[in-house]
Amino acid sequence: MAEMLKPPSKLTVSQWADAQRRLSPEASAEPGKWYTSRAEYSRGIMDACSDPAIERVVVMSSAQVGKTEILLNVIGFHIDQDASPIICVQPTLSMGQAFSKDRLAPMLRDTPALKGKVQDPRARDSGNTTLHKVFPGGHVTIAGSNSAAGLASRPVRIVLADELDRWPSSAGTEGDPLRLVEKRATTFWNSKIVIVSTPTVKNSSRIEAEYLDSDQREFWVDCPECDEPQTLKWLQVQWPDGEPDKAAYVCGCCGSTWTDAARHKAVAKGKWIAQKPGGRTAGFKLSGLYSPWITLAEAARDFLEAKKLPETLRVWVNTFAGETWEEQGEGVNDDEIPGRGEAYEEIPDPVLVVTAGIDTQNDRLEIEVLGHAIDHETYSIDHHIIYGDPSAPQLWADLDLYLSQSFQREDGGTMKIRAAAIDSGGHYTQAVYDFVRPRERRGIFAIKGIGGEGKPIVGRPTRNNIGKIRLFPVGVDTAKELIYGRLKISVPGPGFCHFPSRYDEEYFAQLTAEQVVTKFSKGFRKREWKKTRARNEALDLRVYAIAAFGIANLSMKALSEKRAEAREKPRKPPMQQNRYGSPNRNFATSWR
Repeated sequence: MAEMLKPPSKLTVSQWADAQRRLSPEASAEPGKWYTSRAEYSRGIMDACSDPAIERVVVMSSAQVGKTEILLNVIGFHIDQDASPIICVQPTLSMGQAFSKDRLAPMLRDTPALKGKVQDPRARDSGNTTLHKVFPGGHVTIAGSNSAAGLASRPVRIVLADELDRWPSSAGTEGDPLRLVEKRATTFWNSKIVIVSTPTVKNSSRIEAEYLDSDQREFWVDCPECDEPQTLKWLQVQWPDGEPDKAAYVCGCCGSTWTDAARHKAVAKGKWIAQKPGGRTAGFKLSGLYSPWITLAEAARDFLEAKKLPETLRVWVNTFAGETWEEQGEGVNDDEIPGRGEAYEEIPDPVLVVTAGIDTQNDRLEIEVLGHAIDHETYSIDHHIIYGDPSAPQLWADLDLYLSQSFQREDGGTMKIRAAAIDSGGHYTQAVYDFVRPRERRGIFAIKGIGGEGKPIVGRPTRNNIGKIRLFPVGVDTAKELIYGRLKISVPGPGFCHFPSRYDEEYFAQLTAEQVVTKFSKGFRKREWKKTRARNEALDLRVYAIAAFGIANLSMKALSEKRAEAREKPRKPPMQQNRYGSPNRNFATSWR
């Protein structure tokens, strides 16, 4: 009886994890007992989550530093030591289900201190479902930030917000999902809000704003040679030209080089230091240079590969450097591109795939045929306009004839359009559906533009439309960011955009007819694309042609190898024709 009534020992989250946590084999590359010392920086983050003087914990970091394991340790600590109602919010409900099945359930199964506290979901009235797990004194609810009902149903003491920058700006019509879920904790005097995320774009990143409102802690380490304290910066990672496997960290003070072992040893002795001490919000900023699971050689190779294209470099800056991406300007000047015009009429030799984007207007169809080469280098092949009434069948017959043609290559061969995407918005949706339905097998697809940041260029298709066809959602804002980033590349190579010299100034004015503006929506910064002139068809066509390439989902490496093999294979001499116009075989055999 005395043992049962004894209050729990006052452990921090990291102490509990070191004593009790077990990593599951299907959810960890290092299954078995948890050691906080393996990633020493996680100790300060976890202990802030159990510090009564801290109300909010903010973590702005790269990927692969153990953020999810930290959240799981916080959940396990409260189930075992400090029973409380908890909510863990993921960007979407489907991601929440995956988190529950793939990460939370294995922890509950394999950590001895938690075994039996959450009943088997197969038991009758267990209270344990995928999204709601009950334990003595509390419960864990898993929700998606896109579901207003899941964010406002129960009062909770512990709020865990994962990947905040991937949340929508509003949960349905209910408003900011973070504020919705925070309101659920207002009735608890000892509530705790934990927010973690990789950052996105500077000045519009939610996690960046949260971090700037915190005490802004950074992880400082001492140089193994000169003992000078410093934070790890990517500028100090150096390697000989063309030899990223020899990458090493160079001390910013004494110039000594650190191996991966020396870097890990320095991190193991490091500590968090607040840049703005005071307040009740602890903010942590962390890059991949602190991670024990990433070598400097791997990081250098990833950087060299990522910097080929603006969009891949942006992902690297967010997910490895743990920094926000700062756009280089908000648009492209139309007078910078026409000078790039090149004298080609046929498909250039590097092109491996040809796609098309089609835009529907009231009196015409506009088409861009786009050639794709290795490393996303593109060649505009043709900009064609077919005039006519989109409600009449003749215009669509002309489009079908155009898309069926073969385009001449510089090497004497021909190529056909591999995939085409037609915008189904506007006044002729039914006409687009009718055209696409019998031609989907030819790679002609209907698309629908979806605005908003963070949308994939090509989403999962749906048949929930009046045409019962596969309708692909296209993240137009994401595609425009990609196009403008590539238009700023001035040297031919990965991502460069080639144009024929026959294109006029109007085409390039349309291609650069939009720019990003930053607005405040419900108290938050929001980036939107706005027209700077009336016509922007060339930009829309480029978006659709790139979407068609994404729908086709082809392996450019495989296509390149196939072409190389075809060129190495000797061509058979043409067969002679006999006087009957048939191949010159034995006449008697042919007759029989």
